[in-house]
Amino acid sequence: MPLKKPYWHRIILICIVISLCNTAEAKDSTHFKNRKQLLIGSNLIGYSSLMVGLNELWYKDYPTSKFHFFNDNQQWLQMDKIGHAFSCYYEGLAGIRMMKWAGFNHKQSTIIGGSYGLFVQTGIEVLDGFSEAWGASSGDMIANISGTALVVIQGLYWDEQKLLLKYSYSPTKYPDFRPELLGSSLSEQILKDYNGQTYWLSCNIHSIFPEKKFPNWLNIAFGYGAQGMVGGNDNIFERENAIYDYSFLSRNRQFYISPDIDLSKLKIDNKLLKSFIIVINCIKFPMPALEFHTNRGFVGHWMMF
Repeated sequence: MPLKKPYWHRIILICIVISLCNTAEAKDSTHFKNRKQLLIGSNLIGYSSLMVGLNELWYKDYPTSKFHFFNDNQQWLQMDKIGHAFSCYYEGLAGIRMMKWAGFNHKQSTIIGGSYGLFVQTGIEVLDGFSEAWGASSGDMIANISGTALVVIQGLYWDEQKLLLKYSYSPTKYPDFRPELLGSSLSEQILKDYNGQTYWLSCNIHSIFPEKKFPNWLNIAFGYGAQGMVGGNDNIFERENAIYDYSFLSRNRQFYISPDIDLSKLKIDNKLLKSFIIVINCIKFPMPALEFHTNRGFVGHWMMF
């Protein structure tokens, strides 16, 4: 079975998104032509550096092959696919902000900027496709397109993100079984341990039902998570020529509903603080939650992270 895909690109892209959001708030120029030139130039350099860096840091250490696809759609109970949609969504949001800052009109900013994540992730899929260890994934591409569509469609029709993708993480016991894959430290596990991750679709109630007198920052969020996984397809793996069988671990799914807070709706005048709020708004606000567990049924949580 192919190894789990590297997470270098997730770390790099998170840094890019944070820096771009801050740039969009902090820069102030009256010359849109200069802004556009700066935007195009910096993105060409950034994208080229990202692709070369990924190849040097990871892919060059593995044998190459002819471009091919690999079906990984059943792995990790689709948690990795939702992660792809999440990444493309927020890279698209950053892209829209960049395009608006540079002076592009609403339609151009939304379509071109909103497709920023799809453009970046497609490049990574091409690298995967030429790697013998993995292969391009049609499921990844569908997830990438879905995340892009969510940000672009809302931008075109509403010029607002009424439906947000959000993320939360709680530590689990599963990295102890396979730390080299699921992470040996908390910082690694946040990125690698799908068992502790939850992805949310957070809906702003006031934006959807403006005639109702709900606070404009109040959201209702629907979450998805999965646990019991120490391997992509099953819980049997090989390490140092020894077979490890953790089939006794039950692989299951969880579905959640919980209140949430849209921090972007809060009135904040400080530009630096506002940029910080935009970045951390991708994290689900800790609130009570109702869970449906495929093995245990309904479970209540006084506080869900």
